[in-house]
Amino acid sequence: MNKKLTRSTKNKIIGGICAGIAEYFDIDPTVVRVVYLLLSLCSACFPGLIVYIIMLLIVPQDNNYIEQ
Repeated sequence: MNKKLTRSTKNKIIGGICAGIAEYFDIDPTVVRVVYLLLSLCSACFPGLIVYIIMLLIVPQDNNYIEQ
């Protein structure tokens, strides 16, 4: 199976980046969000907001999901 990292459209809060990463690795999106938040707040070398904005621009949106 060919997996592709995309922004989630079914479980997004802001841009769907964390939910897309969670779908890619088949884990709970809350875990990805908490880890991302901890890395962003606890590390001076990890510019979390800049990385998130760059990922919003680079990672394509999931087009396979159709809202009902």
